[in-house]
Amino acid sequence: MTNNDTLRRLRYALNLNNAQVASLIARTGKETSTAEVDQWLKREDEEGAVDISDTTLCRFLDGLIIEKRGPRPDGTLPEALEFLSNNEVLKKLRIALELRDGDMNAVFEKAEFVVTKAELGSFFRKEGHRHYRPCPEQVLRKFILGLSK
Repeated sequence: MTNNDTLRRLRYALNLNNAQVASLIARTGKETSTAEVDQWLKREDEEGAVDISDTTLCRFLDGLIIEKRGPRPDGTLPEALEFLSNNEVLKKLRIALELRDGDMNAVFEKAEFVVTKAELGSFFRKEGHRHYRPCPEQVLRKFILGLSK
């Protein structure tokens, strides 16, 4: 799943318009126009489609966290990651929506997908931890599908 596809699915699942997406990114200190968002949301085979970078998708997710949970107590803005894995996307969505393990499993159940508590926990561990597991695209896709339902 490309970053553009992830953004498209999240925009639909969270019922956001292009101006709201641009506003979320702007919360992290990077001004974005709705025209840029339009280009990111186009299908890959459409004319004028532009790939969204990991850094920009990270800024969108960080903006979502700021929108839902408020700014950091010290007032600093989060530093955007250069490389964004599926684990990081899932982690940032969990933080933004204030979801616990039970809540996450409820989202997966809406998508008719089963994830055990141990498997879910392994996605949130630090890379290098012996129980860390990379999050497959299917898991992230099903989670976003569950959010939209």
